[in-house]
Amino acid sequence: MLLKTFGWSFAITVLGLALAGVLWGWQGLAIVGILSVLEISVSFDNAVINAGILRKMNAFWQKIFLTVGILVAVFGMRLVFPVVIVAITAKLGPIEAVKLAINDKAHYQELVTSAHPAIAAFGGMFLLMIFLDFIFEERDYKWLSWIEKPMAKMGKLDMLSVIIALVALLVTAMTVATDVAHGGGDKTATVLLSGVAGLITYLVVGGISGYFEGKLEDDEDGDGDEASAQPTTQGTGAALGLAGKAAFFMFLYLEVIDASFSFDGVIGAFAITNDIFMMALGLGIGAMYIRSLTVFLVRKGTLEDYVYLEHGAHYAIGALAVILLITIKYEISEVITGLVGVVLIGLSFASSVIRNRREGTPGDPAGAKSEVTSGV
Repeated sequence: MLLKTFGWSFAITVLGLALAGVLWGWQGLAIVGILSVLEISVSFDNAVINAGILRKMNAFWQKIFLTVGILVAVFGMRLVFPVVIVAITAKLGPIEAVKLAINDKAHYQELVTSAHPAIAAFGGMFLLMIFLDFIFEERDYKWLSWIEKPMAKMGKLDMLSVIIALVALLVTAMTVATDVAHGGGDKTATVLLSGVAGLITYLVVGGISGYFEGKLEDDEDGDGDEASAQPTTQGTGAALGLAGKAAFFMFLYLEVIDASFSFDGVIGAFAITNDIFMMALGLGIGAMYIRSLTVFLVRKGTLEDYVYLEHGAHYAIGALAVILLITIKYEISEVITGLVGVVLIGLSFASSVIRNRREGTPGDPAGAKSEVTSGV
């Protein structure tokens, strides 16, 4: 199963590193390898979050996630996105922006870096909303019960996560955005506009996917009741149609999440190289492993067996959101960002193992019927 899930990642790694060696020599090969490791270490929590969503989708959409989705992730976010940012920032056409990226790499890097406040505000707000909606939701399993219990009670207030996110955006705009290091000057208006755009994007994409998912569940429940009373009923067509819509919008939601996670990786990659093709190849290899890891977690049922992993990943998302907002003004190493995520997920995994040993059977579905707390 390991080879089946990671086979394409292994193959692309070999081809990618070989191509890097042919095009740029040993130095280029080393840079591409470093970028791949950087992407994997920074985005491991992304795989856990994605797995929590992808497990709701069928095998077809899992394949779409690994094929079409990886094309969007590699060519869209790692290659096209920085060029688009430069085109918008410098008011250039797309062809001129590509020429600039190839012929004047230093200026290209400067333009991308100057756009960091807007990128960080958008991605930070989107990720912050994911964390807040998770922490304010009542759930069966609680990892840090001393935090999650009172947060779940507070979450009964309508739109609380939106209010807190807007307050965080205002505080960010009035503090770290007033005199930023990236591009210099006051970026208050830019940060406010980009942050609101990130919030709206989350509400629209997440809301639509949640709506269709809820409709699908309602239709499946209704079909099940009808089937028990009338075995010959013809009710599957609508359910399948709704499943397609739900899966499609979940796919879009996954792509936006991936984009938000990749913002800091793309910007941070400039500390290693300003060659857009090396960057796309290295980060693309790393992104492929994250995609494969996501599918692996789904197929192995890891999230069901280790019930606190999602908690750790969401805490890592909250930390990343805060880090993105702070980096509007202050430099924070990608090593720190990656370590925060690894530590939180590692602790949640360890708590899951302890819980499984205490319960006697890892991943026992019977335990899901009752509320479980870790006692942390």
